[in-house]
Amino acid sequence: MRFDTVIIGGGLAGLLCGIRLSESGQRCAIISRGQSALSFSSGSLDLFSFLPDGQPVTDIDSAIALLEQQHGAHPYALLGAKAVRRYAQQAQTLLANCKLALQGEIETPHQRVTPLGTFRRAWLSPQEVPSKTDAQQRTAVVGISGFLDFQPQLAAGALRKRGIDAHAEEIELPTLNRLRDNSSEFRSVNIARVLDAPENYSELYDALLPLSQQYGMLWLPACFGLTDNHVFTQLNKQLACPLRLLPTLPPSVPGMRMQLLLQQRFIQQGGNWMPGDEVLRADISHNHVTQIWTRKHEDIPLRARHVVLASGSFFSNGLIAGRDRVREAVFDLDVMQSDKRSDWYRDDVFDSQPWQQFGVRTDAQLRGLYQGAIVDNLYIIGSVLGGFDAVAQGCGGGVCAVTALHAAQQIIAQGGEQ
Repeated sequence: MRFDTVIIGGGLAGLLCGIRLSESGQRCAIISRGQSALSFSSGSLDLFSFLPDGQPVTDIDSAIALLEQQHGAHPYALLGAKAVRRYAQQAQTLLANCKLALQGEIETPHQRVTPLGTFRRAWLSPQEVPSKTDAQQRTAVVGISGFLDFQPQLAAGALRKRGIDAHAEEIELPTLNRLRDNSSEFRSVNIARVLDAPENYSELYDALLPLSQQYGMLWLPACFGLTDNHVFTQLNKQLACPLRLLPTLPPSVPGMRMQLLLQQRFIQQGGNWMPGDEVLRADISHNHVTQIWTRKHEDIPLRARHVVLASGSFFSNGLIAGRDRVREAVFDLDVMQSDKRSDWYRDDVFDSQPWQQFGVRTDAQLRGLYQGAIVDNLYIIGSVLGGFDAVAQGCGGGVCAVTALHAAQQIIAQGGEQ
């Protein structure tokens, strides 16, 4: 089977790269083993919040200039501020074209509200997620009776400590009684499948209407809107006050919606989506990936002019930690890591952990290194890259988007070159 580009990994980075390439006319395939980390995310993306030394980022250009001095292996330092800004803007446009209604801009990051009642800096968030500017009036944090993945009392208490007039409330929804009978089934995704059904809308509306007449704003757990935001939009039109939604414990409805809409866009553009498959091995000859073997296709190799590795980090098994080293799971590429196991971590769990920055080594074009040599048709994108701490630096979503579009641009620029 021949393609222009084969992408290994169907998360945020892999999908954005695949969409961009498919839009340019490339014949692409995405090999996706299962649910990506995107399905477990909040649906919000961060671009760059903190430098490696902990200094807050206030301006992207100056921050990346400092980053180049502090940690030149960071993907942003490799690409440079101008490219990061350009690809971030392209990502905003691409996501909007995928029918994802997101709030935020590169120059004006916002403080989104978390399910614990704290604030976290974000580049882009679903429009239904409340931000700090929404917390200016009397707010009801509304739970659903029996739903344990969201605790309105904890969120409201944390918000009050921050000077916000927040109060915990709870609603009963009998239509969910069948799910309540099994605690393992009473999760946000399953609730959304029920509440998204048109026949259940009136019960939800009737439960929220009295609260909307008592408060200036309602914040609910994100338990509807799995495929689109029609229930959220309709409620905001009919209730007496605005409504916002807070992501719950994984799996996350906003994250799963982002995954679904990106996947649909890729397929609509002519992309080949290969779900439930995994790469077993790949052949590299003369620093060039020649063919890829997968579990489902057995003795039929996939051949492509370009290959993109977007397999994710430890969570997605893109990186595997052994006793003595961390290895990249598909090609066994060179990995940026500490030599001694004792240097992989710090004793204080709240410190930035060194292993968070482990990942594949690349050149400045994000081509992977294998035994010290550049693999000329293999691009590395997203969380499997080394040199950055997605959590401590607040740049996970941004790195995925920026590196995905950079790799796509390099491939498109080569045109018909072999």
